Amino acid sequence: MNTKLLEGKTALITGANRGIGKAIALKFAFHGAQIAFSDIAYNEEATILENELTTFGIRARGYASDASSFSDSEQLVTKVLEDFPVIDILVNNAGITRDNLLLRMTEEDWDRVINVNLKSVFNLTKAIQKVMIKQRFGSIINMSSVVGIEGNSGQSNYAASKAGIIGFTKSMAQELGSRNIRCNAIAPGFIETEMTARIPLEYREKWIQDIPMKRPGTTDDVANLALFLASDLSAYITGQAITVCGGLHT
Repeated sequence: MNTKLLEGKTALITGANRGIGKAIALKFAFHGAQIAFSDIAYNEEATILENELTTFGIRARGYASDASSFSDSEQLVTKVLEDFPVIDILVNNAGITRDNLLLRMTEEDWDRVINVNLKSVFNLTKAIQKVMIKQRFGSIINMSSVVGIEGNSGQSNYAASKAGIIGFTKSMAQELGSRNIRCNAIAPGFIETEMTARIPLEYREKWIQDIPMKRPGTTDDVANLALFLASDLSAYITGQAITVCGGLHT
């Protein structure tokens, strides 16, 4: 039995230089996928990740691309297809936070979060759908959040962007399902990343106490679900928003 679940497939992952995106790239590479990944800049982190991925015996290449830019996203897909024969899997993972109470939130902070988190999903899905329709295969995985389901004080921009991703995901599942293209969302809860490490300790401890499993999640917990959704094990699953939260959302 072949234990490499993504052997022969190619994945494009946005926002992959660190955190959840990096964990997904490493997990996919371990399971035999060729990896194209992007971030806002091609820097030392990208070079390190590229080298790390190739140790699994697969092809890997990083690209500098602004996922919030429609033209950048189109150009990214074009460049990836010059280097790889197909794109079987798209992981829309690019995301930022600009937290504040609405009373103090600026228009710039609202627009930036919506553009990076939500518009990027439109941009990349729009750019890649013709490719997947032509090959009559594809798995699109969009990174949402438990905050997009339940909301969170001080994160109205982030919650709106992540809730929008769920609605977009369900709509794309209906539009593309007849072409054998699946579209699902992952909604992580409290996951240990560089982003959550910046949260004050008192808030971190309160969140952990609210989690039935009494621990934060790891990036590997999220990557395992992404692997399932990218692989043929989930061939009849589409239009779903699946939480990875230790029971925080029920």
